[in-house]
Amino acid sequence: MYDQITLKLNVDPFILGALKEDITSEDVSTNSVMPEACMGKVELICKQDGIICGLQVFKRVFELLDDTTVTELYCKDGDEVKAGQLMGVVTGDIRVLLSGERTALNYLQRMSGIATYTYKVAGLLAGSKIQLLDTRKTTPNNRIFEKYAVRVGGGHNHRYNLSDGVLLKDNHIGAAGGVKEAIRMAKEYAPFVRKIEVEVENLDMVKEAVEAGADIIMLDNMSDEMLKEAIGIIDGKAEIEVSGNVTAENIERLKNLGVDYISSGALTHSAPIMDISLKNLHRI
Repeated sequence: MYDQITLKLNVDPFILGALKEDITSEDVSTNSVMPEACMGKVELICKQDGIICGLQVFKRVFELLDDTTVTELYCKDGDEVKAGQLMGVVTGDIRVLLSGERTALNYLQRMSGIATYTYKVAGLLAGSKIQLLDTRKTTPNNRIFEKYAVRVGGGHNHRYNLSDGVLLKDNHIGAAGGVKEAIRMAKEYAPFVRKIEVEVENLDMVKEAVEAGADIIMLDNMSDEMLKEAIGIIDGKAEIEVSGNVTAENIERLKNLGVDYISSGALTHSAPIMDISLKNLHRI
């Protein structure tokens, strides 16, 4: 859950931006059928099984349109919900309920979809000590929501943004002139409290990364045979992350290799939305 400072400073502006995208001048449909204020209620109903996430954001959408809107919730983020379940009731000016409906559901459906998919993938690593990580492959202006959803689903966040840590990828290495040179330059520039992670694609790069003293070595898009060789070369001298097109369909092959982390962009860029609706709107 977002604390009040984070909510006001970092979450509200994105929600307001989404509302402005959907209402540039007025909600013509709502104003046509509801020209005057009128109190009403609408039900939040789950239409498929999954992990619910984003209820605070859903609630906030209506509050930003009218702070007298009341949302009563019967579940919390991280709960397993079932198709047909009544998850809450929103009470307020019907014009607010109608105008905020799509934006509120867009956040809730997307975040719940990510949490549900992450929960599935994390479950495939049960019994191991591996941490499942997300990546920066997020929807622009939605990272704060999507990375939160990964945590709710049982995953962990990799660095939040480019200011959050050193990760030397292929093009950084190319710009520096090689693995050793890139690591040397990063150690000279970055604060000593920062770990240095480097992405490698072959065994020669693995050896260079070990010799240069990388803290974390990311083994990217390697075959099973190459992964085993790379892990043997590292031999505990650095933490190990595995990455590269990791999905629910192939992650189990990595479970018993003895690595520390597995990162998957699919957690945020490929998770399907969860089907959720606002139904049974009526006047009170």
